[in-house]
Amino acid sequence: MPRVRPKPTALSAVLLLAGSLAGCASAAPGAGPADPGAIAEHADAVGIAPDLVYTTEVDGYDLAPQSVGTGTADGMSATWVNGGTGAMLTMRTDRGEITTESCGEMPLWDAPDAAVTCVEDGALWHRSGGDVDEYIAVRDGSLIRVTGLNGAPTVDLRAAADGVRVPSDAELELLFSDLKAPGDPVERGDLPENGDGAPIDTVGPGG
Repeated sequence: MPRVRPKPTALSAVLLLAGSLAGCASAAPGAGPADPGAIAEHADAVGIAPDLVYTTEVDGYDLAPQSVGTGTADGMSATWVNGGTGAMLTMRTDRGEITTESCGEMPLWDAPDAAVTCVEDGALWHRSGGDVDEYIAVRDGSLIRVTGLNGAPTVDLRAAADGVRVPSDAELELLFSDLKAPGDPVERGDLPENGDGAPIDTVGPGG
Protein backbone atom coordinates (compact mmCIF):
# COMPACT_ATOMS: atom_id res chain seq x y z
CA MET A 1 0.00 0.00 0.00
CA PRO A 2 1.18 3.60 -0.57
CA ARG A 3 3.08 5.02 2.35
CA VAL A 4 1.84 8.58 2.67
CA ARG A 5 3.17 10.98 5.25
CA PRO A 6 0.23 12.82 6.85
CA LYS A 7 -0.16 16.28 5.39
CA PRO A 8 -2.02 19.30 6.70
CA THR A 9 -4.88 20.79 4.73
CA ALA A 10 -3.98 23.23 1.99
CA LEU A 11 -4.94 26.27 4.06
CA SER A 12 -3.20 25.13 7.23
CA ALA A 13 -0.17 24.15 5.18
CA VAL A 14 0.12 27.68 3.84
CA LEU A 15 -0.13 29.13 7.32
CA LEU A 16 2.44 26.68 8.65
CA LEU A 17 4.91 26.78 5.79
CA ALA A 18 4.68 30.42 4.83
CA GLY A 19 4.85 31.41 8.48
CA SER A 20 8.06 29.49 8.98
CA LEU A 21 9.97 30.61 5.89
CA ALA A 22 12.54 32.20 8.14
CA GLY A 23 13.64 28.67 8.91
CA CYS A 24 13.78 27.64 5.26
CA ALA A 25 16.69 28.07 2.94
CA SER A 26 17.68 27.81 -0.68
CA ALA A 27 20.64 25.73 -1.70
CA ALA A 28 22.80 26.65 -4.66
CA PRO A 29 22.70 24.03 -7.42
CA GLY A 30 26.41 23.35 -6.98
CA ALA A 31 28.82 21.89 -9.50
CA GLY A 32 26.75 18.80 -10.25
CA PRO A 33 24.55 16.05 -8.82
CA ALA A 34 25.40 14.50 -5.49
CA ASP A 35 27.10 11.12 -5.35
CA PRO A 36 24.58 8.23 -5.70
CA GLY A 37 25.90 6.74 -2.48
CA ALA A 38 25.17 9.93 -0.56
CA ILE A 39 21.67 10.10 -2.02
CA ALA A 40 21.03 6.47 -1.06
CA GLU A 41 22.27 7.04 2.49
CA HIS A 42 19.78 9.84 3.04
CA ALA A 43 16.85 8.34 1.13
CA ASP A 44 16.99 4.72 2.27
CA ALA A 45 16.84 5.75 5.91
CA VAL A 46 13.38 7.26 5.46
CA GLY A 47 11.86 4.86 2.92
CA ILE A 48 12.39 6.87 -0.27
CA ALA A 49 13.90 5.18 -3.32
CA PRO A 50 17.22 6.90 -4.17
CA ASP A 51 16.39 7.02 -7.88
CA LEU A 52 13.23 9.01 -7.08
CA VAL A 53 15.04 11.82 -5.26
CA TYR A 54 14.77 15.04 -7.24
CA THR A 55 14.66 18.76 -6.58
CA THR A 56 13.99 21.98 -8.46
CA GLU A 57 14.34 25.73 -8.12
CA VAL A 58 11.98 28.60 -8.92
CA ASP A 59 12.58 32.31 -8.32
CA GLY A 60 10.58 33.56 -5.34
CA TYR A 61 10.00 30.12 -3.80
CA ASP A 62 11.80 28.44 -0.92
CA LEU A 63 11.81 24.76 -0.10
CA ALA A 64 10.02 23.98 3.17
CA PRO A 65 12.20 21.14 4.53
CA GLN A 66 9.43 20.07 6.93
CA SER A 67 7.26 19.22 3.90
CA VAL A 68 9.67 16.64 2.52
CA GLY A 69 8.54 13.05 2.95
CA THR A 70 7.33 9.93 1.22
CA GLY A 71 4.74 10.18 -1.51
CA THR A 72 3.11 7.34 -3.44
CA ALA A 73 4.83 4.00 -2.70
CA ASP A 74 8.55 4.80 -2.39
CA GLY A 75 8.48 8.17 -4.12
CA MET A 76 9.24 11.58 -2.64
CA SER A 77 7.07 14.61 -1.95
CA ALA A 78 8.29 18.16 -1.32
CA THR A 79 6.76 21.63 -1.31
CA TRP A 80 8.15 25.04 -2.22
CA VAL A 81 6.41 28.15 -0.87
CA ASN A 82 6.29 31.74 -2.03
CA GLY A 83 6.45 33.68 1.24
CA GLY A 84 4.97 36.79 -0.33
CA THR A 85 1.88 35.27 -1.97
CA GLY A 86 1.39 31.97 -0.16
CA ALA A 87 1.48 30.12 -3.48
CA MET A 88 2.74 26.56 -3.23
CA LEU A 89 4.43 24.17 -5.66
CA THR A 90 4.35 20.52 -4.63
CA MET A 91 6.58 17.98 -6.36
CA ARG A 92 5.81 14.24 -6.19
CA THR A 93 7.96 11.57 -7.78
CA ASP A 94 7.05 8.09 -8.96
CA ARG A 95 8.06 5.51 -11.54
CA GLY A 96 6.13 5.10 -14.75
CA GLU A 97 5.55 6.09 -18.33
CA ILE A 98 3.19 8.60 -19.85
CA THR A 99 1.41 8.72 -23.18
CA THR A 100 -1.30 10.92 -24.65
CA GLU A 101 -3.88 8.39 -23.49
CA SER A 102 -2.55 7.72 -20.00
CA CYS A 103 -1.95 11.42 -19.38
CA GLY A 104 -5.67 12.13 -19.48
CA GLU A 105 -6.60 9.00 -17.54
CA MET A 106 -4.27 9.63 -14.58
CA PRO A 107 -6.21 11.39 -11.79
CA LEU A 108 -4.92 14.70 -10.50
CA TRP A 109 -3.52 14.32 -7.00
CA ASP A 110 -5.41 17.29 -5.57
CA ALA A 111 -8.58 16.84 -7.67
CA PRO A 112 -8.99 13.08 -8.12
CA ASP A 113 -12.56 13.30 -9.42
CA ALA A 114 -11.99 16.09 -11.95
CA ALA A 115 -11.97 15.47 -15.68
CA VAL A 116 -8.39 15.92 -16.87
CA THR A 117 -7.26 17.89 -19.89
CA CYS A 118 -3.74 17.01 -21.01
CA VAL A 119 -1.51 18.57 -23.65
CA GLU A 120 2.17 18.22 -24.49
CA ASP A 121 4.18 21.34 -23.81
CA GLY A 122 7.64 20.82 -25.23
CA ALA A 123 9.27 18.06 -23.20
CA LEU A 124 6.63 18.43 -20.47
CA TRP A 125 3.00 17.47 -20.05
CA HIS A 126 0.50 20.08 -18.86
CA ARG A 127 -2.54 18.68 -17.05
CA SER A 128 -5.50 20.58 -15.66
CA GLY A 129 -8.84 19.78 -14.08
CA GLY A 130 -11.19 21.74 -11.88
CA ASP A 131 -9.05 24.52 -10.42
CA VAL A 132 -5.85 22.44 -10.35
CA ASP A 133 -2.92 22.73 -12.74
CA GLU A 134 -0.04 20.29 -12.94
CA TYR A 135 3.06 19.73 -15.04
CA ILE A 136 4.79 16.38 -15.44
CA ALA A 137 8.47 15.96 -16.30
CA VAL A 138 9.95 12.60 -17.31
CA ARG A 139 13.46 11.75 -16.12
CA ASP A 140 15.07 8.32 -16.62
CA GLY A 141 11.86 6.35 -16.21
CA SER A 142 10.55 8.57 -13.41
CA LEU A 143 7.51 10.81 -13.48
CA ILE A 144 7.90 14.06 -11.55
CA ARG A 145 4.58 15.77 -10.97
CA VAL A 146 4.54 19.46 -9.99
CA THR A 147 1.15 20.66 -8.74
CA GLY A 148 0.18 24.21 -7.92
CA LEU A 149 -1.91 25.34 -4.96
CA ASN A 150 -3.17 28.65 -3.63
CA GLY A 151 -2.98 30.50 -6.91
CA ALA A 152 0.47 29.38 -8.05
CA PRO A 153 0.90 30.83 -11.56
CA THR A 154 1.14 28.32 -14.40
CA VAL A 155 4.42 29.89 -15.48
CA ASP A 156 5.91 29.02 -12.08
CA LEU A 157 4.66 25.44 -12.34
CA ARG A 158 6.25 25.08 -15.74
CA ALA A 159 9.53 26.54 -14.54
CA ALA A 160 9.58 24.11 -11.61
CA ALA A 161 8.89 21.10 -13.83
CA ASP A 162 11.42 22.24 -16.41
CA GLY A 163 14.06 22.67 -13.70
CA VAL A 164 13.68 19.22 -12.15
CA ARG A 165 17.08 17.64 -11.51
CA VAL A 166 19.04 15.31 -9.26
CA PRO A 167 20.07 17.40 -6.23
CA SER A 168 23.57 18.68 -5.65
CA ASP A 169 25.31 17.97 -2.35
CA ALA A 170 23.98 21.18 -0.81
CA GLU A 171 20.46 20.58 -2.13
CA LEU A 172 20.52 17.01 -0.86
CA GLU A 173 21.40 18.15 2.66
CA LEU A 174 18.62 20.74 2.58
CA LEU A 175 16.03 18.25 1.30
CA PHE A 176 16.63 15.84 4.16
CA SER A 177 17.50 18.36 6.86
CA ASP A 178 14.16 18.00 8.66
CA LEU A 179 13.52 14.29 8.08
CA LYS A 180 13.98 11.68 10.78
CA ALA A 181 14.23 7.97 10.11
CA PRO A 182 11.30 5.84 11.29
CA GLY A 183 11.86 4.86 14.91
CA ASP A 184 14.22 7.74 15.69
CA PRO A 185 13.87 8.66 19.37
CA VAL A 186 12.07 11.86 20.23
CA GLU A 187 14.22 14.19 22.32
CA ARG A 188 12.63 15.31 25.58
CA GLY A 189 13.85 18.04 27.86
CA ASP A 190 12.35 16.66 31.08
CA LEU A 191 14.39 13.45 31.36
CA PRO A 192 17.12 13.32 34.04
CA GLU A 193 20.64 12.37 33.03
CA ASN A 194 20.76 9.62 35.66
CA GLY A 195 18.23 7.25 37.21
CA ASP A 196 15.37 5.35 35.64
CA GLY A 197 14.51 8.00 33.09
CA ALA A 198 11.13 8.89 34.55
CA PRO A 199 9.93 12.43 33.78
CA ILE A 200 10.68 15.02 36.43
CA ASP A 201 7.35 16.01 37.95
CA THR A 202 7.98 18.27 40.89
CA VAL A 203 5.14 19.27 43.20
CA GLY A 204 4.68 22.09 45.61
CA PRO A 205 3.94 21.99 49.36
CA GLY A 206 1.09 19.67 50.21
CA GLY A 207 1.28 18.04 46.76
